[in-house]
Amino acid sequence: MTNDNNAKQTGFAELGISGTLLKAANDAGFTVPKPIQDQAIPPMLEGRDVLGIAQTGSGKTAAFTMPILSKIMALGTKRLRKTARALILCPTRELAVQIDEVVRQLSHHAHLSTALVLGGVSRGSQVRRLAQGVDVVIATPGRLTDLVRSGELSLAETRWLVLDEADRMLDMGFINDVRRIARATHADRQTALFSATMPREIEQLAASLLKEPVRVEVAKQSTTAVEITQRLVMARTKQKRKVLSDMLADETMRSVIVFARTKHGADRVTRDLERDGFEAAVIHGNKSQNARQRALNGFRDGSVRILVATDIAARGIDVPGISHVVNFDLPDQPESYVHRIGRTGRNGASGEAVTLCDPAESDKLRAVEKIIRMRLPVVADHTGEPDPARNPADASGRGGQRHAQPKASNDAARGQQKRSGQKPKQAGSGDAHKAGAKPGQRKRNNRYRRQGARAA
Repeated sequence: MTNDNNAKQTGFAELGISGTLLKAANDAGFTVPKPIQDQAIPPMLEGRDVLGIAQTGSGKTAAFTMPILSKIMALGTKRLRKTARALILCPTRELAVQIDEVVRQLSHHAHLSTALVLGGVSRGSQVRRLAQGVDVVIATPGRLTDLVRSGELSLAETRWLVLDEADRMLDMGFINDVRRIARATHADRQTALFSATMPREIEQLAASLLKEPVRVEVAKQSTTAVEITQRLVMARTKQKRKVLSDMLADETMRSVIVFARTKHGADRVTRDLERDGFEAAVIHGNKSQNARQRALNGFRDGSVRILVATDIAARGIDVPGISHVVNFDLPDQPESYVHRIGRTGRNGASGEAVTLCDPAESDKLRAVEKIIRMRLPVVADHTGEPDPARNPADASGRGGQRHAQPKASNDAARGQQKRSGQKPKQAGSGDAHKAGAKPGQRKRNNRYRRQGARAA
């Protein structure tokens, strides 16, 4: 685990982590606390509610897992049937699987029991796992709600509740499920809510779930990691396939996630890549959990170089060494851009994010630039219509300021025409002003040009 320059030079023992949990943390590579861990673990060990805001990939999982496991270990091993002592709720299956892996690593020497509750896999196996009671449940809201309603799981004894990536759960329409789940937990629970962004709706949710929380914010909301170099390539939708193929011919792009806006779009990008000679895997919500996990495992072990995904993977992938993220489409929610590119440049490593933008996506581009508070530098323009208000490529890729552009030479030309007594040419008149053109013909020609412009 790489040390963060902003982290205090303390170990987890100084934060209050001890015994077998500390040994497991050391074995798993958790040696020097990251800023979010340094600030969140002490108040959670004190029993305080926590509202945590940190960049994606900043170590939030260990920040809430360590103190919860420490407290559960102090309770002993006796558990009630069909109950869970702690619940970690997250929006996607991939993220749930990764949190489960961290929990298992950290509880390795403590003999604590965990259960992974999510859709797309056997319900029966999850029911059997919960029957004897477990210490920690890691779940997505849909399947958990189903099991609670059917009586296969009671949350009455759940004294620790964590909402990870809570803003994404709001985007995915889980907010009512989250509220029902929270009401079903023990009245005297400890709650933590973590996310990289905190829109107003989530602030309101936090206010309804948390009691006098400690607010932990180690980076401004929607801040992108400084290790990520960001680039913009202007290309029309029909040009993007070739642009992407040309990019991927560069072997330095050794491990790449390509984000598409829709499931259908992700499938299409994957098919096109395969036709162009590239091996790629795809994950999205229409794929079974087993298929998604196979694709992710292939990407993780390096047997698959390119992974095409929808935003379902924007917060559910933690694969070391991802060199590039490519936004084939801009996301509908500008916050998703932050999470997408956060798949690279993790744990202090460098990374590059390239966004392909059709001029029709300019509104989405402006929304992204507003939220990340920087202008993406253009490194290539395949549209033939460069934006005069946008800066030329910035070698750093870490943002650019808007500069006043000189007025176009048209003003000077008009002044010269005026001084010489020439009449300026009327816009849109074109060939209709040639000798012999009748007034009616000029009107029809201009009308056809206007119609053609609208069709384009």
